[in-house]
Formats: sequence, structure tokens, C-alpha cells
Amino acid sequence: MKAPLLALLLCACAAARADDAAPEYKLTAGHYRYSDGTTGQDVNLRRRAGDTNLWLGYYRDGVFGRQARTGFDTSIALADDLALQPSLQAASRGFFGGSANLQWGTTWFALLGWGRTNLKPYYNLNWDPNDAVTVGAGWRGDGGRTLSVTLIADDRLGTGQRHLHLFGRWPLADDLRLTLDLLHKTGQGGDDNVSQVRAWGWSAALDWPTWFVRLAHDPKQNFSAQDANRLSVGLRF
Repeated sequence: MKAPLLALLLCACAAARADDAAPEYKLTAGHYRYSDGTTGQDVNLRRRAGDTNLWLGYYRDGVFGRQARTGFDTSIALADDLALQPSLQAASRGFFGGSANLQWGTTWFALLGWGRTNLKPYYNLNWDPNDAVTVGAGWRGDGGRTLSVTLIADDRLGTGQRHLHLFGRWPLADDLRLTLDLLHKTGQGGDDNVSQVRAWGWSAALDWPTWFVRLAHDPKQNFSAQDANRLSVGLRF
């Protein structure tokens, strides 16, 4: 990883306003089991101060190998109900990427975004196409209640890869929250063993004030021949 970009990410996080809420840290460990019998692991530490996040992560498996990564994202108010949400990512093996989203609205909202990478090797842990456009809409209510639909579609590589997310977050009790994400993916396969992908995936998470646990199933992960199941556990402090 080149030092200037890492310095930029660190400085951007440090630039959060002094009157922002106290930083919150989130440590997440994930275990992946793939349909070919191999496994993978990742660990991620995220620091949040106000609307700004800085994260550091590390992933490994027996096929792809190892990759360290870092990233930064924030939200910049452009008007009372309009926000710009930029992000940057970098990883070992020379990977760089970034995105920018515009979100309009508060209770009811719309989202438009665009992302680009330098196409260097990157093990994509969020499973969505990175060189893509994003369009979405949703609703937010009291207590963190959220419902949304989002389409993320490749607009660079001519694969026709698309992810449609139906997302919901709802409190079950004062100290417990449920998050569900239903995924439908279509598009050209990313390796010689897969020609066309059409599949459903999902993730489900339970959040307590300090701990959280998340299960996810992604068929044809990153449009490959492999199905992935993931268990993640985390701690906020």
C-alpha cells in the first residue's frame, strides 16, 4: 500500500469535527465456508466519529491468499436534505478504488452513486460489483427503522452483473435490532466455470448495544463458481 494514500485516509478521519460524538470502534471477525470445501477468514476494525468512518482489515484463504486493506467514508451535507457520501479504498497487491453517492431526502430518500477501481486483484467482501452505478430509494422511521431497495449494476466491464437488494432494519426490543438483506443477482459469470448467474442470497443480523452476530449466504460469490456462507461476530467499544 502506498504511504500517501494511507496518510490521506488517516488525515481525513482525524479531520472529523471536534464537536462530533465520541469515537465508536467496531471489531468484526468473519469466517467463510465455500462450496468447494475451502474456508476463509477476515478481521476488520472500524472507527466512527460523527459521519466519518475509517477502517482497517485483513483477509486470507487457501486459494486467493492474503490481503490487507483500508478504507475511508464520510457524509458531507450539501443542503438540508442532500448529502454527498464519498469513499476511498486501498489494499495490498496495488488495489485502489473509490465511490461517490448522492442521497436526497430524510424520511423518504433516494440514492444515486458511482464507483471505480483500478481493476487490480481485490477479494470483494461486500459482494457487490465495484465498478458500477447505484440507484436506490427507501424510508427511515423512528428508532432506526429502515426499508429500502437498491440496484447496483456493472457499467464498465460489459458483464451485465447486477445486484438487487431489498433491505430492512427494525428494532425488536429496546436493546435488540434485526437487519435483513435479500439479494437477487444476475449477470455474466466471472470465470470460465460460470457462464450466466441468476440466484438469490441473503444476510441476517442481530444487534445488541455491544455485540452483534450476522449470517450470510451468497450463491456464486463475486459471480464465481463458489457459493459462500459467512458467520460474523463483532464487538463495539
